[in-house]
Amino acid sequence: MPDTAVPTSTSTPPSRDRRADRPVTERRSPLAVLASWDAVVVLALVAVVLVASGLVGGFASGRNVGFLLLDVVAIGLIALPMTLVIITGEIDLSVASTLGLTSAVMGQLWVSGLPLELVVPLCVLLGALLGAVNGLFITRFGLPSLAVTIGTLALYRGLAFVVLGDQAVADFPVSWTDRAISSIPGTSIPQAVVPVVVLALVFGVLLHATPIGRGLYAMGNNDQAATFAGISVGRTKFWLFVSTGAVSALAGVFWTLRYASARADNGTGLELAVVAAVLLGGVSIFGGRGALIGVLAGVLLLGTLRNALQLADVPADTLTIVTGGLLILSVVAPNVVQSVRTAARRRRSARPPAPSP
Repeated sequence: MPDTAVPTSTSTPPSRDRRADRPVTERRSPLAVLASWDAVVVLALVAVVLVASGLVGGFASGRNVGFLLLDVVAIGLIALPMTLVIITGEIDLSVASTLGLTSAVMGQLWVSGLPLELVVPLCVLLGALLGAVNGLFITRFGLPSLAVTIGTLALYRGLAFVVLGDQAVADFPVSWTDRAISSIPGTSIPQAVVPVVVLALVFGVLLHATPIGRGLYAMGNNDQAATFAGISVGRTKFWLFVSTGAVSALAGVFWTLRYASARADNGTGLELAVVAAVLLGGVSIFGGRGALIGVLAGVLLLGTLRNALQLADVPADTLTIVTGGLLILSVVAPNVVQSVRTAARRRRSARPPAPSP
């Protein structure tokens, strides 16, 4: 018969804290918080900014800060829904092609005489439709997201060239193109950052403060267990891909207006930077782990590094190598840190209890 005796004042269970009525493992010391991957990325961002400000001429100027933020707007936009997708254990590699196809369609619709007030929502709707195609194949037919989105990466880019060919549409209204690059009055911060902040708040609340967000983590850890828990896994993932497509299209609209050029090859290769930023921000490629604050820091860290290296006249090939190296680091390092922490917890739990005084 198991021992059910209540511990006396001289016998405290080793797995619980004397100072609080909860397990010791739930208490995180300030040192543990600072050692989290999110904190590491934020500290790395601060370090890079400080070093670049001291060593790279012109980096800390307001003009350069504005250009830096404009460079990361598209990546930041797409990284927000991509974070949720990867947390569920899926991935979408068609985002840059969705951006390019949206840009091509936007140019063609403008040439056809439609006002931009109508063209922009139609482009966002097109992006949602493209995301729905991905979601349909993945959730209805059970195909792996990696294979599906590699296929649509090529398909959507090909359709972009069918729509616009190798031409460029560059006669967009100056009022629209200026608005895409203008700054908030009295600051060097571009107005285009505002939609990123708003969407970051929306996705952040959804992920970290709602049952939907808890369900996303559950899917990433175990799809079947999430289904048994009553979570509609297929429907949720479908709408995640729809939102990724819509936000990618919004990034395509911004890209087109920022450069005042609609081209079928806009955003080529951007998916690498998006995935690198998300993984660098601490989101596990296997799903079930990650936070939006780390992803935003990862976006800024990547953008800051590229900006500083460009100002230092580093060749473009080296920038690609740096991005690829950070992508590998972002996959390996968090898993190493997690393994070390798991081993440390096991060693602590295996220690014999201290003798009672």
